[in-house]
Amino acid sequence: MNLSPRHVSPHQAQVPAILGILFDLDGVIVHTDRFHRQAWQRLAQEEGLRFDPSLGDALRGVSRMASLDLLLEKAGAHNRYQVEEKLALADRKNTYYRAFLQELTPDDFAPRHRRALQALQEAGYKLGIASSSKNATFILDRLALLDTFDAITDGTDIQHSKPHPEVFLKAADKLGLSPSDLMVVEDAEAGLGAAHAGNFLAAGFGPAAHSELALYRFEDLDALFAFFQVSQGTYD
Repeated sequence: MNLSPRHVSPHQAQVPAILGILFDLDGVIVHTDRFHRQAWQRLAQEEGLRFDPSLGDALRGVSRMASLDLLLEKAGAHNRYQVEEKLALADRKNTYYRAFLQELTPDDFAPRHRRALQALQEAGYKLGIASSSKNATFILDRLALLDTFDAITDGTDIQHSKPHPEVFLKAADKLGLSPSDLMVVEDAEAGLGAAHAGNFLAAGFGPAAHSELALYRFEDLDALFAFFQVSQGTYD
């Protein structure tokens, strides 16, 4: 049996009713870390900057400009560039990143997960994307997922990146739901912090499943959909 938004099974008696789900994009719906890393590495090489491989986790869920600041700080070049130059660097990185994203196809999102998202909507849940990325629409289009979500909120809609809760609050407003009615699925500590700051139900996903900030913990999408008891059909 699929869970309806107001149905809570006996073993979940202490769980608040969930009416909708806000998904982070990178690291939850799609894994683009490798494309980010390749783009930042190319930029660093062209600028003669040392790229610290340990930056990967620190950049997860962080805006482009904040990521650039972290890269420059790690490379000891934080004061080398003026604001206009930094904006140009960030734009260059994004050009490289979007080129790498061309490799994405609908096959990068499993058919069973498409069926599960559809089952969630048929059960009455509102689904949204809440991402700091300014490429969210482009990525969802590459994956043929643009029409799957009821609302998409991304870096083009916000002034403050996570851990500020702005992106989640705007997504909730688009869905017409209160934060307390929404589960936020996040793979980054900054995103979980934003969920807490906005009074959302924080779900740690993947590497964030073991975070102390996580009210719910899911290792992957299969575990998430199993929690909501939605059918994924044939396991492919």
